[in-house]
Amino acid sequence: MIEQDLRISEVIAEEHARLRNFIRKRVPNEADVEELLQEVFYELVEANRMLMPIDYVTGWLFSVARNRITDLFRKKRPENFTDAAVTDEEGEVLRIEDLLPAPDAGPEAHYLRNRLLDELESALDELPAEQREVFVAHEFEGRSFKELSAETGIGVNTLLARKRYAVLHLRRRLQNIHDEFTRK
Repeated sequence: MIEQDLRISEVIAEEHARLRNFIRKRVPNEADVEELLQEVFYELVEANRMLMPIDYVTGWLFSVARNRITDLFRKKRPENFTDAAVTDEEGEVLRIEDLLPAPDAGPEAHYLRNRLLDELESALDELPAEQREVFVAHEFEGRSFKELSAETGIGVNTLLARKRYAVLHLRRRLQNIHDEFTRK
């Protein structure tokens, strides 16, 4: 038993950094990365206790990690910009156009409007094409993931992941401009 425990400790020490990097490339939240890493090593310990034969430990670890990442994305609700949407007095969600200063409200409003639109356009341009296309189709065109999947042949889970990464990038990227204009 002690020999098995030593072997598990060696495997964890050897594979910890590689497995962590593997998960980190696929999961943006550091807390989720840590949790998934612990789950994978816990499963290794449990498999060892139950005397499950594992021929290729490294491959098994990465396979378990891949499955846990898939489970994580299935559990999480897709993030929309509309999750933080602004509503009017009747509870109707306001569109981007409704949130921007009116184009004819004077020179300062015109400047602010153009600056906000430029920042949004720049942030969208920074996205990889796959993420940008899914984000625009879902958020601006109102198309469903099921519809996009049928049209492109790309799985719904892949589309959800692309959208999630796009939303996370846009939130980070647009935070400064948001802070700048809400301080005024």
